[in-house]
Amino acid sequence: MLSMSQRYPSALLENAVNELASLPGIGRKTALRLALYMLRRDMNYTESFASALIALRRDVKYCKVCHNICDDELCPICANPNRDHSLLCVVENVKEVMAIENTGQFRGVYHVLGGVISPMDGIGPADLRIDSLVRRVAEGGVREVILALSTTMEGDTTNFFIYRKLSGYDVKVSVIARGVSIGDEIEYADEVTLGRSIVNRTAFSLTNNP
Repeated sequence: MLSMSQRYPSALLENAVNELASLPGIGRKTALRLALYMLRRDMNYTESFASALIALRRDVKYCKVCHNICDDELCPICANPNRDHSLLCVVENVKEVMAIENTGQFRGVYHVLGGVISPMDGIGPADLRIDSLVRRVAEGGVREVILALSTTMEGDTTNFFIYRKLSGYDVKVSVIARGVSIGDEIEYADEVTLGRSIVNRTAFSLTNNP
């Protein structure tokens, strides 16, 4: 059997394939195809592509209020006075913010946790941005917190933990309707279903306890 280095005519090509294949969802065949595509393009394209990735990693910021990705201190949603800042939607990651925004059904603001509680993966409440969520509610001005986490065991566990943390505050806590099926990830829900789940949200109760 040929070794990995013997299968590539160039160590530089092999290195590029290895890096591309480290991306989620990219296998080695796809990585090789992408690397060869880059070789066919002119140098300006490659330099622009590389510069965009370097600028993303070096210069991207996280909103100091909601932790969404942005270019400034505040993301465009938090900085928008026309959004309903009393309506706070809690999501797992930035991808869910984008998915909900694409529905056009929500005019409130967000709080990005950065994950969900998952003991199997070594992720506990202290690893998430739950304390900053509680502080936002404690500061006043929030009338409803919508828990829009994926309908998995981990998502439900996180919902219940947040509900307990907010139970001492005068704020309504609700969850998205089960139009998003049990076990589904929010980012993969179609826009119509996700929009309806936000609009038809229900009050959180102890019956939601996993």
